[in-house]
Amino acid sequence: MFLYILALVAVWFIYRWLKEIKRVPNKGDKYVYITGCDSGFGNKLAHHLDQLGFRVIAACYTEMGETQLKKLSSERLNTVSLDVTKSESVSKAAAFIKTLVGEKGLWAVVNNAGVSVPSGPNDWLNIEDFKSMLAVNLNGVIDVTLSVLPLIKKARGRVVNVASVFGRISPFGGPYCVSKYGVEAFNDCLRLNMAPFGVKVLCIEPGFFKTSVTDTSLVKSNLKKLWDRLPQDVQEDYGKVFLEQTLEGVDQRFGQLTDGDLMKVVGCMEHAVAAVHPRYRYSPGWDAKFFWLPMSYLPTFITDKFFLNNTPKPIKSVL
Repeated sequence: MFLYILALVAVWFIYRWLKEIKRVPNKGDKYVYITGCDSGFGNKLAHHLDQLGFRVIAACYTEMGETQLKKLSSERLNTVSLDVTKSESVSKAAAFIKTLVGEKGLWAVVNNAGVSVPSGPNDWLNIEDFKSMLAVNLNGVIDVTLSVLPLIKKARGRVVNVASVFGRISPFGGPYCVSKYGVEAFNDCLRLNMAPFGVKVLCIEPGFFKTSVTDTSLVKSNLKKLWDRLPQDVQEDYGKVFLEQTLEGVDQRFGQLTDGDLMKVVGCMEHAVAAVHPRYRYSPGWDAKFFWLPMSYLPTFITDKFFLNNTPKPIKSVL
C-alpha cells in the first residue's frame, strides 16, 4: 500500500512539473511592471525578465536606481520614478504605462516594494509607526494594483503580490506582519474578483533572504531608536537586559535563517509572470517550506508556547 502511495505522489509531481514547465509565447510583446527595483528582488527580477525578452517597466524610488538599471539592461527596459506611498506618483506612473503599452494592455504587475522597519513590541510603537509601514507594504500594493488593473484586464494578464511567510504567522510585534496579512487578504479576494476576466492573481511568500529588509544593522538600529524614545515606565517593564538579548537574537536568528540566494525568490516571481500555468502561491526558502508554514498550521497554544519559550522575556514577566 505504501508503495502505491509513493507511486501516486511521484506521478503527481511529474505531472505538475510537465504542466508548469510551459512558458507563455511572444514575450517581446508582453509588458511587466515591477515596483521596488532599486535593489533586492525587484532589481534582480527586472534584469532577469529583460534577459528573457520581456518588456520590463522597472519602478524605482531613486534616480540612482533608474540610472544603474538602464546601464545594465537592454533597450527594451523602461524605468519610471515611483513612490508607492503617494497616489499622485502612482497615478503618474500608471499614465506613463498606459501610453507605453497601448492596446496590448499590461501583461503583469509585480508588487515587490516593501520595508521592514519600524518593528518591535507593539507597546514600543505608536500609530504613526504603523501608518508609515502600511503605506508602503499594504496601501502601496493596493494603490499600484488598482491603478493598472484595467490594463491588466485588457491583456488577461497577472497580478503578482509579494507577501511573506509572516503573512501566515506572526512571531513578532509591529506593523510588518499586519501589513503582510493584509496583502494576503487583498490577494485572495482579488483573485476571486478577477477570475471571471481571465486575470490570474498570484502570491509570493518568501522566508528569510538577504536583502535590505533583513539588514541586521538596520533592524538593530531601529530597535535601539524605539527603546531610546520609550517612556521610563515601559523601559522598566522590559528591562535593559531584554533589549540586549533581543539585539543578540537578531544576529543569531538572521544568521541561521537568512538565505543569500535571491534567485530562489526571483525564480518564483518569473514563474508567476511567465508560466502558462502558474501556482496560486509560492513559498521560496527552506525556512518557509519546512518551518514557518508548518508552524502556521499548528494549534495556537503550541505556536504561542514555542515563541514564548524562545524569545527574551521582560523583566516583569509573570510567565
